[in-house]
Amino acid sequence: MMLRQILIGGGLAASLVLAGCASPGGSIYVPASQSPDYDRAPAPPQTTESGSRVKKSEQPAETEVIDRDTAPRHQEQGESLSPAAASLMREASSLLAQGDPRGAVSKLERAQRISPRSAEIYYKLSEAYVALDQLGAAEQFTLKGLSLAGSNTGLQRAGWMLLADIRRATGNTAGADHAEARADAL
Repeated sequence: MMLRQILIGGGLAASLVLAGCASPGGSIYVPASQSPDYDRAPAPPQTTESGSRVKKSEQPAETEVIDRDTAPRHQEQGESLSPAAASLMREASSLLAQGDPRGAVSKLERAQRISPRSAEIYYKLSEAYVALDQLGAAEQFTLKGLSLAGSNTGLQRAGWMLLADIRRATGNTAGADHAEARADAL
């Protein structure tokens, strides 16, 4: 009997907790591009010419405006390294040469936080992950670096060649050949 009361009481508590999480106005999700306007009062109900209220289902739907300028796209020109990020890159290169890829990753992650739009950092991170034999992560960092290389053909060529080497190491010869062809076309 005591166990039954605990189970029923526990079920009641769980349903109360879940009911408290429910949002009466629908979803609580707010896209990152929009900020909630907490200070704005709700719009008054619409009325007809005779003064009677328009039912919610008859009210015109609000149209959502999509800002095409915020869509993700490739960068036109690569970001140059800040002096602090360049110093961390040199330290990471030294650590890689000494056989410490984990230490290099640590330095490169700090450099990435300083210059997050620099393709060179992503390429060096890729090299460190190759040294750690984490080729999937290495490929992803290379692709990110390629997306940030912009119109710098030297950075693009280096990225495609690095990607070709990584893909060849994973056994993806078709992908490696494609990456080499992209590098040769530059």
